Amino acid sequence: MEKETNFDYIIIGAGAAGLMLASAMVKDDFFLNKSILLLDKDAKIANDRTWCFWEKGEGEFKSIVSKTWNNIYFGSTEFSQDYAIAPYQYKMVYGADFYRAYFDKLKDKPNITFRQEQVTSVLDEGSIVTITTDHSSYSASKVFTSSFDYKMATHQKKYPVLQQHFLGWTIKTEKPIFNPDQATYMDFSIPQKGNIRFMYILPFSKNEALVEYTLFSENRLQKEEYEEALVRYLENDLDCGTYEITETERGSIPMTAYNFREHHTKNIRYIGTAGGWAKPSTGYTFMSTAKKVPVLIEFIKTGKPLNKLSFKNRYGFYDLLFLDVLAKHNDQGHKIFESLFKSCPPQLIFKFLDEDTTLLEDIKFISACPTKPFVRALFNRMR
Repeated sequence: MEKETNFDYIIIGAGAAGLMLASAMVKDDFFLNKSILLLDKDAKIANDRTWCFWEKGEGEFKSIVSKTWNNIYFGSTEFSQDYAIAPYQYKMVYGADFYRAYFDKLKDKPNITFRQEQVTSVLDEGSIVTITTDHSSYSASKVFTSSFDYKMATHQKKYPVLQQHFLGWTIKTEKPIFNPDQATYMDFSIPQKGNIRFMYILPFSKNEALVEYTLFSENRLQKEEYEEALVRYLENDLDCGTYEITETERGSIPMTAYNFREHHTKNIRYIGTAGGWAKPSTGYTFMSTAKKVPVLIEFIKTGKPLNKLSFKNRYGFYDLLFLDVLAKHNDQGHKIFESLFKSCPPQLIFKFLDEDTTLLEDIKFISACPTKPFVRALFNRMR
């Protein structure tokens, strides 16, 4: 049988954004007679990442959530506290579980095809988009791509571009040192060394946890620096004794209020991190993607040019000011988080980061931040 090369829609990248979009398409009758091609260079069977988010109730991902926490810990040299976060829960999804569940949703749908190929070029020719891979060439009316490169954002100077970069170890310890119902959201008690640096812990049992050394800064570190910090924290701060490293996770997430709209075209739309869907002030992308996909689906159905869709709202300006401050005062960033957790319950922090607050709640949250750097950032943006 001749290999099909022409499709109505092509989705490049079978990560969270690509699979959520593909799943939403095949569930909607509008796309019933539309042909959809999903491309990814990987088979998407490896557990290559974890996604975390907070949520009220069970939610749409309940079948693949592997662990939940009802409490979080915030720590620093000046202030530390345990928090119950009800009605929220902090949740984790393994990449392998997500891929398996979403490919299961797609496998019996006759209008969608998955091919494991490396995309080498994408060209909007006005009436059609052509895609070249290491194996073939394809065409489609509309293309959605999650292919991201930091150069997409760093070519400009108007908006700061920080990275949330980390190295995490899943460890097993001989002695029970973890509270399985409490995640360490941020622990700033470690040396800051001129950057925003904290430890992040997701305990799975009393003897097993994912421990991550995380930074918000412009540049990444050498691998040895992350490892040295993890060893020091495990031995000195947690006093964990003998431990075994069972898994390693390393990554970098862009933190920028830069609007990726210049990369979209009439027929090509960037999605996920490449579309600016990572929450600029936190780097959290999973639930942001889940909220944006339905909006994108409804927009596609209008037939309007893909570059006309905007997700702009007031929170984008809040994120911009926050990142302006973090970029200029990276050595003092931990004080902003200390101030927030001292003054606000985590429920308000989560609600604000979910972009679900009232204007009165916005004011309460913003008032908890140090005043001077944010006022300066506001005046600088208004000039």
